Parts: sequence; structure tokens; C-alpha cells
Amino acid sequence: MEKNDAIDFKALEKELQAALAADEKYKRENAAKLRAVEQRVPSYEEFRLASKMKTHRLPPPHSCHEARKEKSPFQPGTSSEFYRDWRRHLRSGPERYQALLQLGGSKVGQLFQKDVGFGLLGELLVALADHVKPNDRTTVLVILHSLANTGRFTLNLSLLSHAERESCRRLFQKLQAMDTARPMQDCLSMEEQPGGTQGEEGLLQELLGLYGVD
Repeated sequence: MEKNDAIDFKALEKELQAALAADEKYKRENAAKLRAVEQRVPSYEEFRLASKMKTHRLPPPHSCHEARKEKSPFQPGTSSEFYRDWRRHLRSGPERYQALLQLGGSKVGQLFQKDVGFGLLGELLVALADHVKPNDRTTVLVILHSLANTGRFTLNLSLLSHAERESCRRLFQKLQAMDTARPMQDCLSMEEQPGGTQGEEGLLQELLGLYGVD
């Protein structure tokens, strides 16, 4: 056998691999066409484009998880739970303000019956001063009264920073400027009314003395 008549095995192998690849491609496309017919897609090309678009529209797994997460209400059972959630979950002023309104004066008084805790009184006053609204006036007054009746209030008040003292003063200025003509709202129960003091104006005057605001 002459040299030119020798079988080129490498060329045959390449041709075989190409044929196998073409066969696999045909099988894949044929299977896709069958699925397209079953799903009533007009053409294979439209089916292929629709599959790509569907893949792109799928949200990432973590986004679905985040969407299911709902913010739980602020309901601390103890002062330590309040302090933990206040620092860890309530970062913005509006969030802190709404959390205080949600608890109300009675609950605040129960949580901090023994002591407000070092540094916390100032943060509470800042949140109230920055976001108090006329419609919330009664609730804020009751919260302030409950805080004034907590353990070691005078000591905690004396430990306020200069900025916190200014916030306290600003808070009472806002409360004084708000409408004082309306009577106490129903949310101020008999237990929450300070001994014999009637009306928001009387309560405000008492709080001015308790907080040492001129």
C-alpha cells in the first residue's frame, strides 16, 4: 500500500466527533420543538426567546425571602428588651418616635418603673422633641409624666448632655405652642392623671417643674 493510500485516523476522528455533535444538536432542537408544540408556542425561535425572557424575569432567591419578612411590632416585655430593640432595630428618629407612641405612657412607666437606664432618657427626649405633632400632644405628655415617675429620674435628668437638655427645652416649647384649649383625651385614664391635676395645661405646668424647664 502506498503512503498516499494510508487511512488518516485523525481526520476520521474529527469527522466522527463533528457528526456526533451535529446529531446531539439535532436531538436538542427537536426536543425543544416538541415542547414548543405542547405549549402552543408559534415557532421554535419564539419558544427559545420566551425561555430566555422567563429566566431573566425570575427574582433572586434572597429577594423572595426578604419580601416575606415583615417587621414585627415593637412590644418589649422588659426594660432590657426595650433597650436592646431600641438600639438594634430602631435606628431612625421617626421609628423611635412611633415606637414610643405605640407603647404609650402606661407601658413606658411599667417598663422603667425602677430606672430608665443610663443615657436612655436623653435619647427618648430627643426622639420626642424632633417628631412631636399636635395630634400626639396628649400621648406625649403622658409619656413624659410616666418617665418623670420612674426610679432615679432626678439623677438621670442631671446626667443629660447639653444637647439633650436643649432637646428637652425645645420639646416643651413645642408642647406649649400647641393647642391647649382642648380637654384631655380619653386615652389619659384616671390612673395616668397626676394626683388631682386636671387638663393638659395643668399637666404641662407640672412637667415643666419636674423636668426643670424654665
